[in-house]
Amino acid sequence: MVLMWILLIVAILIIAGLSVYAGMLLTRLRSQNKAVRTAEGKRLHYLHESIETIAKAMQQEQCPLSEGCIRIAVLLDNMPQASSAGFPQRFPAIHDMYERIKHMPTHEARKDYPKKEIRKLDLEREGYEEEMSSAIQADIIEILVWVRAERAAQTS
Repeated sequence: MVLMWILLIVAILIIAGLSVYAGMLLTRLRSQNKAVRTAEGKRLHYLHESIETIAKAMQQEQCPLSEGCIRIAVLLDNMPQASSAGFPQRFPAIHDMYERIKHMPTHEARKDYPKKEIRKLDLEREGYEEEMSSAIQADIIEILVWVRAERAAQTS
């Protein structure tokens, strides 16, 4: 009979110990999930803010349309809902410009190209900017409306 009581007490101690451990793990998991949600919120805020800043700069002609299109297209591709949101269909001019010029060298890569080739590419890019200017400006307005709506949804 004493052996049964000892086994019962040991079993209760084991169950209590495992319960405490499970509680500690659950608390740690909740903390990690909260940290992940906070980080995702900050990342989303950064993406929205960056898209809005670039779009406004393009609208005010402080940023070349081609450069802005490249930057916005890449930022949109980094949005969590990028695969399901249909950004290329929602903002077709921006994505069309991006597709037309994404092969062109930028930054340090331009230094490796002959000047004649760079001038040719610049003229091509400027031609696209001129051709697509009004359509891109229309997409910029749509992007700004979308970003404001996304931010409002995020804060509520």
